[in-house]
Amino acid sequence: MNPFFPVINGEMHAEGVALSAIATQFGTPCYVYSKAALMAAYHDFDRAFAGRDHLICYAMKANSNLAILNLFAKLGAGFDIVSGGELARVQAAGGDMAKVVFSGVGKSVAEIQAALKVGIKCFNVESASELERINRVAGDMNKVAPISFRVNPNVDAKTHPYISTGLKDNKFGVAYEDALPLYRTARAMPHVKIKGIDYHIGSTVTDIAPFAEAFEKVLDLVDKLEAEGIAISHIDIGGGVGIRYKDETPPTIAEYAAHLLKLMGARKHTILMEPGRALVGSAGILLTQVEYLKHQENRNFAIVDAAMNDLIRPALYQAYHEIVTTKSSSAAQQSYDVVGPVCESSDFLGHGRALALKQGDLLAVMATGAYGSSMSSNYNTRGRVAEVMVDGTKLHLIAQREAPDQIFAREKLLPDA
Repeated sequence: MNPFFPVINGEMHAEGVALSAIATQFGTPCYVYSKAALMAAYHDFDRAFAGRDHLICYAMKANSNLAILNLFAKLGAGFDIVSGGELARVQAAGGDMAKVVFSGVGKSVAEIQAALKVGIKCFNVESASELERINRVAGDMNKVAPISFRVNPNVDAKTHPYISTGLKDNKFGVAYEDALPLYRTARAMPHVKIKGIDYHIGSTVTDIAPFAEAFEKVLDLVDKLEAEGIAISHIDIGGGVGIRYKDETPPTIAEYAAHLLKLMGARKHTILMEPGRALVGSAGILLTQVEYLKHQENRNFAIVDAAMNDLIRPALYQAYHEIVTTKSSSAAQQSYDVVGPVCESSDFLGHGRALALKQGDLLAVMATGAYGSSMSSNYNTRGRVAEVMVDGTKLHLIAQREAPDQIFAREKLLPDA
């Protein structure tokens, strides 16, 4: 059981607040986050790399709520961004622009200009044509752009194909074999300055071996670069450390760090890292209410008020999230498919879950702090849900429930004929 969502007197809480009290005050469905869990995850990384110059750049695509970004900024985090919109979010949250790394394969001219204007730490370059564009845009602005190359080490992280990023067939990064020539090209360009090297092999990785294999390949490349006089100040080890969703046994952050630091040897480079899921995934739950119980000959359905537009991971990735009742029930335990009201057969949160349920019960969908709210949508004209941060016994509404008029406010009727 997650210690930040304890069961007290037979009822699940978020820190010191009963989930039923949160449902009464803010309604369901809603996302509930533990501030203590977010801070503990950040400190796990910070302690694990203590004694080594390092920077934790939160991969904010996992959850880009301004309150969460502001919390990490206050703890000293940088940010890994993948769009101009995320750059604007870091600014709005009070983040330090000099701690921002800009990843992503499709950076537009406008996004590059915006990042150069505010003085980000580094662009993670993912193609030869992107390098040319950054050099040209920086020249037009009379600036020099700090860059690293995201190198694809062609290492299989053995995760879902949709979240695998380190194989040669993936769209991300530059091929390992092309990296050295590209660094040579960049060295001769007047408006870029080489700062580091970056790699990322995928998400929800639960085995240290792929991390170590990729790191060793990148370190070998670093040694070759420096032998040619191409100085590298930082090595960005990416993210991808998994969390427990069902029965996974990911390495602790301390184990992960110790293994990589041992491989570093006597090298003195600053280590950058881009954790996302590992910082926020276990810190959030999706709270939802049972609307109807539907018993059929071959299958039972628990129809809840949360849907695939609120949490798309099960439909998109066939991802498993533990689903638990927030209070014990006198009902008989049965196998249920937990489904939402969206008009799609793919609208489910979990299949075949053993649950003792009555209509009106509250359920907690666990480990939804990452890629829950950030991937939500307005499908079926459903408003995005409220988001609540718990701090001990205090509750903070950090995102309001979206009303219908807010959903279609940007749409316009055609003029009368």
